[in-house]
Amino acid sequence: MNRRTLPIATALTAAAVLLLTACGSDDKPEASDKITGVDKGETKTGTPTAIPTGGANRPQITLPKDVQNVFESWKTGDPTKDAVLSDVSQRINATDAAIAKGDSNAPALPFYYQGDGLIGAADWIQGYKNDGLSITGTTRYFKPKIEMLSKTSAGVVYCSDESKAYNKDRKSGKVDKSPASKDSYVYYSTRLDKDDQGIWQTAKLTSKRGHEACTP
Repeated sequence: MNRRTLPIATALTAAAVLLLTACGSDDKPEASDKITGVDKGETKTGTPTAIPTGGANRPQITLPKDVQNVFESWKTGDPTKDAVLSDVSQRINATDAAIAKGDSNAPALPFYYQGDGLIGAADWIQGYKNDGLSITGTTRYFKPKIEMLSKTSAGVVYCSDESKAYNKDRKSGKVDKSPASKDSYVYYSTRLDKDDQGIWQTAKLTSKRGHEACTP
């Protein structure tokens, strides 16, 4: 069974419209993108996760020992874009930590989400809890592409490889290790807005499994 993803939106966000061409079918992951290999610039998060320095007083995010997120090519060399990607990674970590705890009201969520993004994330996390599920394994996030829409808004699309990430029964601890398929690869489209503290919060987030931009 694949990990849950957010519902597919009826329309792509404005950011995705701008970036979709760059993530078309001719831009598929190369063999080196496999989870067993790592690109230069990869960062991993385990327990606890790294917290960006400077700026606002960020909440501590701690992932379980059996949950790891790997971020490949998550640096651009541009300070603003790197700040955006850093907050995207922290949002991902915050979401996974909340799923593991079964806490849709975790304080890190409103720190890294706002508006529809926050509502969707809370519903998503609550869905896991209602189904008696948690998560385990390693998820690889790769091929991020950024479009700065203004000084305070940005669009980011990226892919995830969940071939080594699984659902886990919360009570029994049993892990559902179904074979990997094209649906193990997920395409994400996000819009972020910068708040008064300088945090890039995810305002909108859509996802689609098996998208040709992400499948090997």
